[in-house]
Amino acid sequence: MMYLDAISLFSSSGIGDLGLKANNVKTVISCELLQDRAELFKSNYPDCHTFVGDIWELKQQIVSKYKELRPGESPFLILATPPCQGMSSNGMGKMLSDFRKGLRPKMDPRNRLIIPALDIICELKPKWVVFENVANMGNTIILDENDEPVNIIDYIRKRLGSEYAGGPQVVDVADYGVPQHRKRLITVFSRTENGLNHYSSAKTFLPLPTHSQVDTVTTTHWTTLREAIGHLPTLVARKGSNVDPLNPLHKVPLLDEEKLWWIHCTPEGETAFSNQCVNPECLYQENQRHGAKRNEEGINQASSDTPLYCERCGSLLPRPCVTGKNGVKRIMKGFTSAYKRMSYDEPASTLTQNFQYACSDNKIHPVQDRVLSLYEGLVIQSIANYPFSFEANGQLVNDGLIRDTIGESVPPALVDVLVRNILEIEKLK
Repeated sequence: MMYLDAISLFSSSGIGDLGLKANNVKTVISCELLQDRAELFKSNYPDCHTFVGDIWELKQQIVSKYKELRPGESPFLILATPPCQGMSSNGMGKMLSDFRKGLRPKMDPRNRLIIPALDIICELKPKWVVFENVANMGNTIILDENDEPVNIIDYIRKRLGSEYAGGPQVVDVADYGVPQHRKRLITVFSRTENGLNHYSSAKTFLPLPTHSQVDTVTTTHWTTLREAIGHLPTLVARKGSNVDPLNPLHKVPLLDEEKLWWIHCTPEGETAFSNQCVNPECLYQENQRHGAKRNEEGINQASSDTPLYCERCGSLLPRPCVTGKNGVKRIMKGFTSAYKRMSYDEPASTLTQNFQYACSDNKIHPVQDRVLSLYEGLVIQSIANYPFSFEANGQLVNDGLIRDTIGESVPPALVDVLVRNILEIEKLK
């Protein structure tokens, strides 16, 4: 079977590459820093040559390997998803101002990983280049090879030169049928004749959204959590009830009885920090709710005076709290998004590597007393729509690696729809 080839940089466990594979675009070379992610990648893409280690040290080997595999050819596509932890929109102007004043700002070295990625791209000249990262990437400043500050998108344009056309676009993956709000910056460039002609007229390489908040002539409503996971078996975060015997990945971590009480009393779409009185002789529902506001320095802070006891009867409210050494309980520190139930009839909020922690932002199941299961994470991230094994070296990897893989990945459905559109532009679909 004929296929188009691709190189995957910062490939993690290979989730984004599922969107390539779905369109018969074969990843022939990948590069990943972490061994455990690379082992999962190898297990799922056994024919791919996977480099494990620092891309700064491996970049020339990657170039040489591709030239060995495809002498005289260029890759159809290079997909690069550099780490997002260092990407920030905070104070871009201040960074530049401080630098010009001789006050060297602190810069995250992970942001400079774009440099070796572009070294590879510029030497191999792929027909298409796709970068995927957090929305803040567009406002990130890096230090270039000459130690000069530059906007990362401007740097990409400069390195690619006039041969390529394209640019960045912020998208919400919910607009493409993923049951999750997750804003990402998709930056696409092409040097093909069809690509250049398309971008000249359309000014984008992304297809039109297929979903929106409500049904329209061209879109259907966002995929909700009820539609995505509402059919799955009920779980409770108690021993004996926290695992689906028919699906080993539909399981949740255990919670102690106090946390289960807080969660059980929390209505859908609400935070446990605002739970009301459950004393059957009182049931007062007007206790002060939890909140947050910015202080004089502009820092967002959660309320510290949220009551822990009913203002009418004095009963302990089912709100997150801690007990001090003196035995006195006090309200736990946390924002209104912590210990919060999701809403069944909306997409999920953004999944992170912390999605199985009850204190994480808006990650309590809409109606069941637990966090999301690993399998629900796979569904919400659209991974469950594609064949992927979490076995490496003949055995299932640990829950932490599965959770991290889900939280740090690009939803493959987004890569799938983008690559499908690229193939249509090239008249290959």
